[in-house]
Amino acid sequence: MNAEDMDNALERLQFDAQGLVPAVVQDAHTLQVLMLGFMTKQMLAKTLETGQVWFWSRSRQEPWLKGATSGNYLHVVDVYRNCEENSLLILAKPQGPTCHTGNVSCYYRTLDEE
Repeated sequence: MNAEDMDNALERLQFDAQGLVPAVVQDAHTLQVLMLGFMTKQMLAKTLETGQVWFWSRSRQEPWLKGATSGNYLHVVDVYRNCEENSLLILAKPQGPTCHTGNVSCYYRTLDEE
């Protein structure tokens, strides 16, 4: 994607009042949902530029490269936007487990499990 196309794509997205857009990450091979994170326009641009998934940490209020601490990076295959331009779906190749608990996905428990 050239710079002009990237700028146009970023301008179409609807970020919330805090400048965030939710981003669901899905395994590009298995299609398993791995996690949900939030991106600013800058984190999305950095993700597209580097090929690694960057989020905005709402708890720490700072950029977060997924895998920087654990080594479990998410390598971008493709990025989709939804029909309302207010959320993203990132297809990625995970390098190790995605969840900080060591599970493949952050979605490993049913609602009624402790």
